[in-house]
Amino acid sequence: MRAVGLFDGKIIEVDEPVIRIEDRGYQFGDGVYDAWVAINGKHFLRKEHLDRLERSCNLIGIKPCYTRREVEEFTDKMLQESGIDFGIIYLQWTRGWQSPRSHIIGKDVKPLISGMAFPLNPYPEEFFTKGVKTIFYPDERHLMCHIKTLNLLGSVRGKNAAAEADAYEVLFVREMNNGSFVTECSLSNCFAVKNGVIYTAPNGKYILPGITRGVIIDLAKNLGYKLVEEFQTPDFFRNADEIFITNATAVMPNTVLDGKPVGDGKVGPVTKALIAEYQKLIDKVCY
Repeated sequence: MRAVGLFDGKIIEVDEPVIRIEDRGYQFGDGVYDAWVAINGKHFLRKEHLDRLERSCNLIGIKPCYTRREVEEFTDKMLQESGIDFGIIYLQWTRGWQSPRSHIIGKDVKPLISGMAFPLNPYPEEFFTKGVKTIFYPDERHLMCHIKTLNLLGSVRGKNAAAEADAYEVLFVREMNNGSFVTECSLSNCFAVKNGVIYTAPNGKYILPGITRGVIIDLAKNLGYKLVEEFQTPDFFRNADEIFITNATAVMPNTVLDGKPVGDGKVGPVTKALIAEYQKLIDKVCY
């Protein structure tokens, strides 16, 4: 197993120098990306992630120069060449390179696709049996969180703040006109459970419409849980019975928040049930 790259439709070595200094993605963050997990050597939820990548392109006016089928073939080649069993498939579209550098987009700029496939080590089992730690962190990102853009400084700062606090993730807290509310995490969505009801922030400009988030919402409803998509305060999360977070790689129990136990400090029954249902879906698709 090894990491491989993709540049303009061609498989390359990941350390091969190919980026032009005048690429707008490199200089302005003018681009979008998406990523999904490969499990047992198979794409998991690729269609949904590529759908979102196309939506992101549309929202910022990038017109891909390859067809959907061609993009799928690129990702198949990356997966095959890498030989990964468990890993990440990453794709990004930049608006392309433009000379001379200008904030104003040139008329003849051609979008550029690039990406990589790389292996991942499985999460430690205790992450799922004992849960992970999170901290609150101010959400100072832009108002385009619903678009998966290359502008990730706020998320980078949040994730590094979590690492410095020996935590797995941050729960972003955004100041709004009517108070402070939890939005999402640096690279995950978050859910709180209180009295058997599941709460999560609504789709909109403050959060990314996570693919795993959507799957978990459907699974929760199928299991008969009531689900409320409304912003909740930090105190609501502090007093939750359970918290869990979702991203492309996992559904993760969160049992410690800001150094204090969530609920009884153990992985709760709702979280356990959803992890089990999510694993059933993985087994159905990838095994």
